[in-house]
Amino acid sequence: ASPIGARGKVNPPLRPIAERENLWREVVAGSVDMFASDHAPHTLDEKARPYPDSPSGMPGVQTLLPVMLDHVAAGRLSLERLADLVCSGPAAAYGIASKGRLAVGFDGDLSIVDLAARRMVRNADMASRCGWSPFEGMTLIGWPVATVVRGHVVMRDGELVGAPAGRPLRFLETLQINQS
Repeated sequence: ASPIGARGKVNPPLRPIAERENLWREVVAGSVDMFASDHAPHTLDEKARPYPDSPSGMPGVQTLLPVMLDHVAAGRLSLERLADLVCSGPAAAYGIASKGRLAVGFDGDLSIVDLAARRMVRNADMASRCGWSPFEGMTLIGWPVATVVRGHVVMRDGELVGAPAGRPLRFLETLQINQS
């Protein structure tokens, strides 16, 4: 059972500390290709339904980078490795064109971070429709301060800037999936 109750009902399930430590060893060994976040913004009312009627999943897109930057601050991985795991890895795995790195011909997407910023995760700060985070109350070191999409600032100091400017992703012509 999860210490956060049905809010912790996710697939795959949350793991005990020994398994999490094994996962970190695999990250260090280079066996992990990417970090990504499912974002299942179920409301607290939905998550309060009795098991098994409570939905699986939790919000994660807004806290993925701060949580991982906290791991950088703790020395579990380098900032360069984090960039590989959250940018290059997903772009390569899913064959997404012009994403995953800063280079000529790529879209110019990036997050500007303050590696020394210390902030507490607060449900009140969550932009998702669900309004909660499983990390509520945790103080994390390292926070994004700006987001740039295709060369345009879209978030600065936690506030959205300008009109939405999203575009559909483009995929590489051929994607070879490892079926082993």
